[in-house]
Amino acid sequence: MEQTLRGKLTYRVTLMVATTLCIVVCSMVFTLMIGLFDTKVDNAEIFKLISPAFQTVVGGFIGLLAGIKLSHDDEEVNKP
Repeated sequence: MEQTLRGKLTYRVTLMVATTLCIVVCSMVFTLMIGLFDTKVDNAEIFKLISPAFQTVVGGFIGLLAGIKLSHDDEEVNKP
């Protein structure tokens, strides 16, 4: 019973993290594209602002997904 609940929780958390990551990446790319084609904005400044934020968000979410996957796989190996 507990394994089923844990599996469902892992699935839901993974789904929420993946969905959030997709939304964040799409919104950042959309913002970058708007900024690149706007004549009032210096393109070099956009990359200076968005690059660190983009790397932090993507790295954090990928790390979280990897941790969930490793934790779930470790539990399956240790099953009696």
